[in-house]
Amino acid sequence: MQSVGEGPHCLKESTASYLGQYLCKPVEQAEHEKRESEEFQSLRKNTDTSIKVKRNYTADNDRGPKAVTPRKKVRKAGRAWSVLCAGHHNNRIRACDTHGCGAFNSKRVNGLHKAVDLVCDDYGIINAPFSGSLAGPVSQKDPAGNHYDGVKLLSDVHCVKIFNIRPYRYLGPVAQGEALGYLLPLQEHFSGITSHLELQMCDGTDPSPFI
Repeated sequence: MQSVGEGPHCLKESTASYLGQYLCKPVEQAEHEKRESEEFQSLRKNTDTSIKVKRNYTADNDRGPKAVTPRKKVRKAGRAWSVLCAGHHNNRIRACDTHGCGAFNSKRVNGLHKAVDLVCDDYGIINAPFSGSLAGPVSQKDPAGNHYDGVKLLSDVHCVKIFNIRPYRYLGPVAQGEALGYLLPLQEHFSGITSHLELQMCDGTDPSPFI
């Protein structure tokens, strides 16, 4: 008969500080507990590694590029100009016809066209493109001797001359979209021409970006 703690089927185990006795356990049970202990240690190691990787990933992301605040668009001074010709949805520049073209710097008999021609209807109402003050009548003559009358409109930002219209008045304040007068017909002198007004900046620059 084998004593306690001896034999191939017994394992030594310390169960108390004051009792260092041997306990006999089946080998299969001991090996099972050993495997569980190893699996627990492996699981704990993997968990620690996962937490470490997660912390490193978070730290790397914190060092990544920050969100960029979109730049604000810079607007031109003053409000956008409204449509001059009543009954039209936009300020459409006159295309080329038998009498020339209406774009800024188009070729003319006497040089370049330092204005833009906006398509309108004969006798159609012409509205103020921006708020400001009327500053008197204006007039110009082409090489053939034809006269074109109009009015000057100015504000703190813009100054324009509008030709080929019959103004209701020549002085005083006006609001954006207010009626200034009506378009004079051109067909009597220029058969086949597209009816239009002429819009010219007082300093001779291109008004196209504003319309």
